[in-house]
Amino acid sequence: MTASIADWFAATRKFTERLCEPLAVEDFVVQSMPDASPTRWHLAHTTWFYETFVLARWEPHYRPVSPDYHVLFNSYYNTVGEQFPRSQRGLLTRPTVAEVFDYRHSVDERVMRLFDTVTEIDEMRRVVELGIHHEQQHQELLLTDIKHAFSCNPLWPAYRPTPPNAATTPHADDDSWIRFEGGVVEIGHNGRGFAFDNERPRHRVLLEPFELHNRLVTAGEYLQFIEAGGYARPELWLSLGWAMVCQERWQAPLYWTKRDGRWFEFTLGGLRAIEPDEPVCHVSYFEADAYARFRDVRLPTEAEWEHAAGRAPREGGFVESELFHPAHANGDGGSVIRQMFGELWQWTQSPYTPYPGYAPPRGALGEYNGKFMCNQYVLRGGSCATPATHVRPTYRNFFPPESRWQFSGIRLARDTPAAD
Repeated sequence: MTASIADWFAATRKFTERLCEPLAVEDFVVQSMPDASPTRWHLAHTTWFYETFVLARWEPHYRPVSPDYHVLFNSYYNTVGEQFPRSQRGLLTRPTVAEVFDYRHSVDERVMRLFDTVTEIDEMRRVVELGIHHEQQHQELLLTDIKHAFSCNPLWPAYRPTPPNAATTPHADDDSWIRFEGGVVEIGHNGRGFAFDNERPRHRVLLEPFELHNRLVTAGEYLQFIEAGGYARPELWLSLGWAMVCQERWQAPLYWTKRDGRWFEFTLGGLRAIEPDEPVCHVSYFEADAYARFRDVRLPTEAEWEHAAGRAPREGGFVESELFHPAHANGDGGSVIRQMFGELWQWTQSPYTPYPGYAPPRGALGEYNGKFMCNQYVLRGGSCATPATHVRPTYRNFFPPESRWQFSGIRLARDTPAAD
């Protein structure tokens, strides 16, 4: 067990650095908006996590790499101490990128030595495992943040050329609905294996009969919403959503741009024409909800999504495929529900709130999830930027309803009468 967690730790740390290989040194320091962070900060913060919660607790005669890092790279852990303002992370030119890599490698070596010496190995393993999943979250954020930064550049730079999509041509008959009878079902993590605290406890919910669309909404389908004046029809929008449309002048998903009458989308592989059979991505909760209303249906609840995920194959496009863009659905449709995992995070209509009986962990690590259970909506399923080992049917991602820079898409749901 000890060797396994050590190997996983080392592999995760190396993969983060591999994601940085296409970047120039100038790319590491830019912060394109307050919600994003520079790549250098992601590298340093994930290292700060292990130094703060592993080395400081278990290393004999612990000494920090730099006392200044304690503030610079703390994200939101108030019980640990002061934090440098999030919106100003892009103003930091020091420590240099090279110094941050030295910081990572120094902490990595010290953590690896602890695996052979710590007596409380089970407790240390638990914290390191949390750190691995925390770093996997930042691997995804690293990609989404660099994509946003590159999108602000009129040169439309590519993070890396996109390899040819190996997916087969989608079938014409792949448009169907999958029925679920509902009833009393259980959702939430069952206690076996890793899960974040917000996935617990497992509990019962009552579901009315419902149907889910067998795939994600495509760019071509969303284009119909745009061409029908969807962004100019207030009756389709929640009040706060309509305010965002007016304030931000939304006319299409993030990264879409129109040139000479044709729609293009910016990807991590550069600017390219919209592919109508690919899932529409980088839409907010407000846009997903408005599109569902346009189709006279709705978004699923997170309980519906999780219950349905039990019938879905655990396959999809994750970060390991290195496409960094969602692929279109494959297969014959019918009774198979597809694209539940990978490709895109899927908005649900469920606000991010605690499950019945939820209690955050004690101490600083208790700040990880619970204090954000306000003004956010739940997304499920993972994305093309998510590591495959990071996703579970019970995983609850969450973002404010106006967020668009994550790889987020749309799956439709609808009520259905109970069977006779």
